[in-house]
Amino acid sequence: MTLMTDPAEVLRQKEITLPLPLSPAGQYSPVRQVGNLVFLSGMGPTNAPEGVPVTGKVGRDVSLAQAQHAAYLTCLNALSSLEAHCGSLSAVAGFVKVNGYVNCAPGFIDLPPIIDGFSSLINELWPESIPHARAAIGVAELPFDICVEVECVAELR
Repeated sequence: MTLMTDPAEVLRQKEITLPLPLSPAGQYSPVRQVGNLVFLSGMGPTNAPEGVPVTGKVGRDVSLAQAQHAAYLTCLNALSSLEAHCGSLSAVAGFVKVNGYVNCAPGFIDLPPIIDGFSSLINELWPESIPHARAAIGVAELPFDICVEVECVAELR
Protein backbone atom coordinates (compact mmCIF):
# COMPACT_ATOMS: atom_id res chain seq x y z
CA MET A 1 0.00 0.00 0.00
CA THR A 2 1.35 3.42 -1.00
CA LEU A 3 1.05 6.20 1.54
CA MET A 4 -0.51 9.29 0.01
CA THR A 5 0.51 12.80 0.93
CA ASP A 6 -2.14 14.60 3.00
CA PRO A 7 -2.65 17.99 1.30
CA ALA A 8 -3.99 19.57 4.51
CA GLU A 9 -0.85 18.50 6.38
CA VAL A 10 1.38 19.99 3.67
CA LEU A 11 -0.54 23.27 3.97
CA ARG A 12 -0.08 23.20 7.77
CA GLN A 13 3.65 22.52 7.44
CA LYS A 14 3.97 25.43 5.02
CA GLU A 15 1.89 27.61 7.39
CA ILE A 16 -0.67 28.29 4.66
CA THR A 17 -4.22 29.14 5.70
CA LEU A 18 -6.84 28.95 3.00
CA PRO A 19 -9.14 31.96 2.54
CA LEU A 20 -12.91 31.67 2.70
CA PRO A 21 -14.46 30.27 -0.50
CA LEU A 22 -15.39 32.86 -3.10
CA SER A 23 -18.98 33.72 -3.89
CA PRO A 24 -19.91 33.62 -7.57
CA ALA A 25 -19.85 36.93 -9.43
CA GLY A 26 -22.78 35.88 -11.62
CA GLN A 27 -25.37 33.20 -12.21
CA TYR A 28 -23.16 30.12 -11.99
CA SER A 29 -21.80 27.68 -9.46
CA PRO A 30 -18.16 28.04 -8.41
CA VAL A 31 -17.93 24.23 -8.17
CA ARG A 32 -19.76 21.51 -10.11
CA GLN A 33 -19.20 17.79 -9.60
CA VAL A 34 -19.91 15.23 -12.33
CA GLY A 35 -19.03 11.69 -11.27
CA ASN A 36 -15.57 11.78 -9.74
CA LEU A 37 -14.59 15.01 -11.52
CA VAL A 38 -14.95 18.41 -9.88
CA PHE A 39 -15.03 21.44 -12.18
CA LEU A 40 -13.99 24.75 -10.65
CA SER A 41 -15.20 27.93 -12.33
CA GLY A 42 -12.75 30.67 -13.24
CA MET A 43 -11.27 32.31 -10.14
CA GLY A 44 -8.85 35.12 -9.55
CA PRO A 45 -6.50 36.42 -6.85
CA THR A 46 -9.06 38.16 -4.67
CA ASN A 47 -7.30 37.32 -1.39
CA ALA A 48 -4.19 39.46 -1.96
CA PRO A 49 -2.60 41.24 0.99
CA GLU A 50 -2.80 45.02 0.83
CA GLY A 51 -0.25 46.49 -1.55
CA VAL A 52 0.05 43.35 -3.68
CA PRO A 53 -1.03 44.25 -7.22
CA VAL A 54 -3.46 41.78 -8.72
CA THR A 55 -5.14 44.03 -11.25
CA GLY A 56 -3.87 45.41 -14.52
CA LYS A 57 -1.95 44.08 -17.47
CA VAL A 58 1.04 41.82 -16.99
CA GLY A 59 4.01 43.30 -18.80
CA ARG A 60 2.78 46.85 -18.20
CA ASP A 61 1.19 47.28 -14.73
CA VAL A 62 2.12 43.95 -13.14
CA SER A 63 5.53 42.24 -13.24
CA LEU A 64 6.01 38.57 -14.07
CA ALA A 65 6.88 37.83 -10.42
CA GLN A 66 3.78 39.68 -9.19
CA ALA A 67 1.62 37.77 -11.68
CA GLN A 68 3.14 34.46 -10.50
CA HIS A 69 2.16 35.40 -6.96
CA ALA A 70 -1.33 36.30 -8.17
CA ALA A 71 -1.59 32.81 -9.71
CA TYR A 72 -0.50 31.33 -6.36
CA LEU A 73 -3.21 33.36 -4.56
CA THR A 74 -5.69 32.13 -7.17
CA CYS A 75 -4.66 28.56 -6.31
CA LEU A 76 -5.48 29.22 -2.66
CA ASN A 77 -8.97 30.35 -3.70
CA ALA A 78 -9.43 27.24 -5.83
CA LEU A 79 -8.28 24.99 -2.98
CA SER A 80 -10.67 26.73 -0.59
CA SER A 81 -13.64 26.15 -2.91
CA LEU A 82 -12.58 22.56 -3.49
CA GLU A 83 -12.22 21.88 0.23
CA ALA A 84 -15.64 23.45 0.94
CA HIS A 85 -17.22 21.23 -1.71
CA CYS A 86 -15.47 17.97 -0.76
CA GLY A 87 -15.20 18.43 2.99
CA SER A 88 -11.47 17.69 2.87
CA LEU A 89 -8.66 18.03 0.36
CA SER A 90 -7.79 14.40 1.18
CA ALA A 91 -10.81 13.41 -0.93
CA VAL A 92 -8.98 14.79 -3.98
CA ALA A 93 -6.73 12.46 -5.99
CA GLY A 94 -5.18 15.30 -7.97
CA PHE A 95 -5.83 17.83 -10.70
CA VAL A 96 -6.64 16.77 -14.25
CA LYS A 97 -6.63 20.09 -16.13
CA VAL A 98 -5.71 23.70 -15.43
CA ASN A 99 -6.56 26.56 -17.80
CA GLY A 100 -4.77 29.77 -16.90
CA TYR A 101 -5.66 33.13 -18.44
CA VAL A 102 -3.29 36.08 -18.19
CA ASN A 103 -4.45 39.66 -18.74
CA CYS A 104 -1.38 40.79 -20.64
CA ALA A 105 -0.07 43.81 -22.45
CA PRO A 106 0.38 43.50 -26.23
CA GLY A 107 3.54 41.57 -27.03
CA PHE A 108 3.85 39.91 -23.61
CA ILE A 109 4.37 36.20 -24.27
CA ASP A 110 6.05 34.76 -21.14
CA LEU A 111 2.83 33.09 -19.96
CA PRO A 112 3.80 29.58 -18.74
CA PRO A 113 5.93 30.79 -15.78
CA ILE A 114 2.98 32.84 -14.52
CA ILE A 115 0.63 29.85 -14.35
CA ASP A 116 3.46 27.90 -12.68
CA GLY A 117 2.49 29.97 -9.63
CA PHE A 118 -0.73 27.92 -9.57
CA SER A 119 0.69 24.59 -10.72
CA SER A 120 3.65 24.48 -8.33
CA LEU A 121 1.44 24.42 -5.23
CA ILE A 122 -0.85 21.78 -6.76
CA ASN A 123 2.18 19.62 -7.54
CA GLU A 124 3.46 20.01 -3.95
CA LEU A 125 0.11 19.01 -2.47
CA TRP A 126 -0.38 15.96 -4.71
CA PRO A 127 3.15 14.74 -5.54
CA GLU A 128 1.97 11.18 -6.25
CA SER A 129 -0.54 12.35 -8.86
CA ILE A 130 0.21 12.45 -12.57
CA PRO A 131 0.92 16.10 -13.43
CA HIS A 132 -2.12 17.93 -14.77
CA ALA A 133 -2.65 19.02 -18.35
CA ARG A 134 -2.51 22.78 -18.71
CA ALA A 135 -2.98 25.78 -20.94
CA ALA A 136 -1.53 29.27 -20.36
CA ILE A 137 -3.45 31.75 -22.49
CA GLY A 138 -2.86 35.46 -22.95
CA VAL A 139 -6.01 37.56 -23.15
CA ALA A 140 -6.81 41.24 -23.72
CA GLU A 141 -9.12 41.60 -20.69
CA LEU A 142 -10.32 39.69 -17.63
CA PRO A 143 -13.26 40.36 -15.28
CA PHE A 144 -12.65 43.18 -12.79
CA ASP A 145 -9.28 43.78 -14.52
CA ILE A 146 -7.66 40.93 -12.54
CA CYS A 147 -4.27 39.93 -13.94
CA VAL A 148 -4.80 36.14 -13.71
CA GLU A 149 -7.82 33.84 -13.85
CA VAL A 150 -7.72 30.06 -13.57
CA GLU A 151 -10.37 27.39 -14.14
CA CYS A 152 -9.56 23.78 -13.40
CA VAL A 153 -10.75 20.20 -13.04
CA ALA A 154 -9.88 18.00 -10.06
CA GLU A 155 -10.38 14.25 -9.67
CA LEU A 156 -11.75 12.69 -6.51
CA ARG A 157 -10.43 9.46 -5.00
